[in-house]
Amino acid sequence: MHLHLKITGVLLVALALIHIPFPKYFNWDKELKSLSVINRQMMTVHTFFIALTVFMMGLLCLTSSGELIETNLGKKISLGLGVFWAIRLFIQFFGYSSDLWKGKTFETLMHILFSILWAYLSSIFLTIYFN
Repeated sequence: MHLHLKITGVLLVALALIHIPFPKYFNWDKELKSLSVINRQMMTVHTFFIALTVFMMGLLCLTSSGELIETNLGKKISLGLGVFWAIRLFIQFFGYSSDLWKGKTFETLMHILFSILWAYLSSIFLTIYFN
């Protein structure tokens, strides 16, 4: 399980770093222009804090795998992370319209890859808690 947490840590750090090009990739300068200042800034600030939180989850996995697996507090943290990623998996299917990816090769591939990632993350953390 230690190896899985190290892999998870690397994946989470990479996921956090992927957020850096979001504004340019999703053309936020143009797309968010019609929003009020508060909504536009909430979008960018919340994206930053999501990326920061995911980055810190990754660091936790990389630096404290033993504690996550072997201590009561670590198991409770793992339960919380498992529930977090399980909900994210649920949202992947029920929070986004399938129109965003159906019939589009790249988007379908991303949908499948991220579904696998959310399932992997939730299963690792929940397995730690229930073992």
